Amino acid sequence: MTELRKRMIESLQLRGMSERTQEAYVRAVRQLADHYHKSPDLVTEEELRQYFLYIKNVKKYSRPTTTIALCGIKFFFERTLGKQWTTFELIRPAKEKKLPTILSVEEVRKILGCIRLPRYRVCLSMIYSCGLRLQEGTHVQVADIDSARMVLHVRHGKGGKDRYVPVPQCTLEMLRNYWASHRNSVWLFPAEGRDHIELSKSTEPMSKSSVQGAFRRALKQSGIHKRASVHTLRHSWATHLLEGGVNLRLIQEYLGHNSPITTSVYTHLTARGEQLGAEAINRVMTDL
Repeated sequence: MTELRKRMIESLQLRGMSERTQEAYVRAVRQLADHYHKSPDLVTEEELRQYFLYIKNVKKYSRPTTTIALCGIKFFFERTLGKQWTTFELIRPAKEKKLPTILSVEEVRKILGCIRLPRYRVCLSMIYSCGLRLQEGTHVQVADIDSARMVLHVRHGKGGKDRYVPVPQCTLEMLRNYWASHRNSVWLFPAEGRDHIELSKSTEPMSKSSVQGAFRRALKQSGIHKRASVHTLRHSWATHLLEGGVNLRLIQEYLGHNSPITTSVYTHLTARGEQLGAEAINRVMTDL
């Protein structure tokens, strides 16, 4: 590891950035260095300006990808090198007004029904029925399930925030049955790994890529022609709860959103209801 990269990572750690953010920011700076075939601290402000024009006009990066590149490179130059360049004030990724893809309850059940291996079917069922992000789902630990209160403790979610989400009864029973098949003391979804070790002895959670692959195969087999991903299950869950009468403010808490504006995107499908969240969740998840 170069001294520059070490300094940047240390600065990111001091700012309390998550490991995923650290990796994304370091990757953005590495891509800049690879583009000019030189150390990033030797890149000039004009070269930086041309680089962002390149990723906008030639590479045609999406807004999220451009934002990550901007944040990572800006952090490097301002916090690691101490350079306050005006170019950073000019770069503004274009705003996008895209609505998320939504699967119906029937479509979700059809896709999940096409998943053959229990570990993927149970994991994706939990991700949907609890409104989780992919990494939140694969990293659930046995101790995170509070069966007495019927909630899941989501630890270190986006932004390092913890939250609680309700667990439907059918999901809880599904998780219990799957855990009984391996009885790993830590991970609910332990990794088998290349050596095909016993799941009870695994020290790592199941990989995100394997879950993504299982979802893609199931989506194709289901014959549903939507641009869906594992994250679509989270969007669909929120929409289904709103349709089921759960208050938007409660959905915001379950999703871990800072602002209600972020959650309000789901109102494009249904009007707000007034019924209690727990009742609607169990009704929506019946026969999952």
